[in-house]
Amino acid sequence: MSTRANGEVVVVGGGVVGLTTAVVLAERGRRVRVWTRDPVERTTSAVAGALWWPYHIEPVTAARAWALRSLEVYGTLASRPEETGVRLVDGAMGETDLADVESWAAGRLPELRRATAREYAPGPAVWARLPLIDMAVHLPWLRERLRRAGGAVEERTVSDLAEADGPVVVNCTGLGARELAGDASVRPVRGQLVVVENPGVDTWLVSTAPDGAMAYLFPQPGRLLLGGTSEDDVWGLDPDPAVAEGIVARCAALRPEVAGARVLEHRVGLRPVRDAVRLERTVLPDGRPLVHHYGHGGAGVTVAWGCAEEAAALVASS
Repeated sequence: MSTRANGEVVVVGGGVVGLTTAVVLAERGRRVRVWTRDPVERTTSAVAGALWWPYHIEPVTAARAWALRSLEVYGTLASRPEETGVRLVDGAMGETDLADVESWAAGRLPELRRATAREYAPGPAVWARLPLIDMAVHLPWLRERLRRAGGAVEERTVSDLAEADGPVVVNCTGLGARELAGDASVRPVRGQLVVVENPGVDTWLVSTAPDGAMAYLFPQPGRLLLGGTSEDDVWGLDPDPAVAEGIVARCAALRPEVAGARVLEHRVGLRPVRDAVRLERTVLPDGRPLVHHYGHGGAGVTVAWGCAEEAAALVASS
């Protein structure tokens, strides 16, 4: 069978980027199998706070286009939050100038305006209604959407991309691309967060202190996610109790009702950061087409749909 139109594609990597890419390909008529080392519920994407925002991702112009396309998709998915895990939630993005956001998102973000001092006291901020994704629901939903489109997810560990047996291979391995693609420019940025019982917070908030310390509060059904950290080139996955205390303290300084909230869980994830997203078509040693699609850092959820469509176009040219 031709590798075009109806040809099989193996997507290596089962996080949000890999699954979304697989869904786009399957719904365009390709036969798709996703190979993932871990169940989708245990990928790095499962740890994400998952607020839509183009967070530290290059190239900026392309990333904003991918993000805005993804915003359209999430807006539709938000009509079925219990099924898709996507909700539109109001909140404040601290240390952000309204003019800067309007320069790329004017007319696209509901409720976009300057935040009031009551909404965000530390300084300038914007207020917007953004997609907030519950990854515990969204990732299994993506897997099921792929299954309905005729695709499949297989738990497979590979040591070489050439092991993928499809006529076309898509590399969505994130941090794993350091080894599988021989790309030492992919590096971990460690993030830690604390999950607590929600004391009544119903809006999200992101704040960055002058010293660079971050604080964010993301209300999810039945819980509140508190963050966070951004530690370059740190590989450890064990939660640090002192870091967790600092996270709670920073969040409580912004929302006092958080102080004393019962801790439900600690989470640590490694963002797969690269100077710029690698999205390009090349070939495997045996000549089969290989599309690289990794390096999204902490913005994988934000750009997933727009970037997946571009990756699918590269597959279509194979």
